[in-house]
Amino acid sequence: MKERELVVRGLEAGYGEMQVLWSVDIEVEKGSFTVILGPNGAGKTTLLKAIMGIVRPFSGKIVYRGEDVTYTPPHKKVEMGITLVPEGRRLFPELTVEENLILGAYTQGIRDIGDRLELVYNVFPRLKERRAQKAGTLSGGEQQMLAIGRALMSKPSLLMLDEPSQGLAPKLALEIVELLGRLREGEELTILMVEQNVAAALRLADFIYVLEQGRIVASGTPEEVASIEDVRKAYFGL
Repeated sequence: MKERELVVRGLEAGYGEMQVLWSVDIEVEKGSFTVILGPNGAGKTTLLKAIMGIVRPFSGKIVYRGEDVTYTPPHKKVEMGITLVPEGRRLFPELTVEENLILGAYTQGIRDIGDRLELVYNVFPRLKERRAQKAGTLSGGEQQMLAIGRALMSKPSLLMLDEPSQGLAPKLALEIVELLGRLREGEELTILMVEQNVAAALRLADFIYVLEQGRIVASGTPEEVASIEDVRKAYFGL
């Protein structure tokens, strides 16, 4: 049996009195590339925020590497190795590429920053070329690379991404996902990605969950999920 990096059981969460997630169960194996598919408003972002600690769960349990982290604050989770690349990138536009990256290493010792920068620049050579450029002047694809690079600076073991291909041309979206795949192998990362771009999601996914109206309605390998008729029609265009 493979080791589980993350286990979510019976998770219910929302905002104020509005409930968004209903008894969500997911498991993410160590070293896997797990994708959560679903339409807008399904609760995908809320799920990632609840795992990260940005949204406080109503009930349920979140276990990371065998430790209950249901109500652990976000900064502590970053120190433990959990990092979220949020939807919309959330960069500091007036700071340079390198300054944005260094901010991602605030939980690490100064001695590690040079090594982490070198790793990010090896993965994303374009960022090295633009290291002195303001983040707000980068293209959409370059900004997404920077957002991922900033997350890598904190030495994550579980990297969560919210719609990394959003707003990107299909070819660039696939490029970003393929880079994530190579990164996973090189860094021994576990990746949990929320995505609507099915082509990008299927490229490297080991396991898929389908979330609709706050509930998991299907799960399995890409082949298993594609064989479910309702899911195939809704997400695979068949």
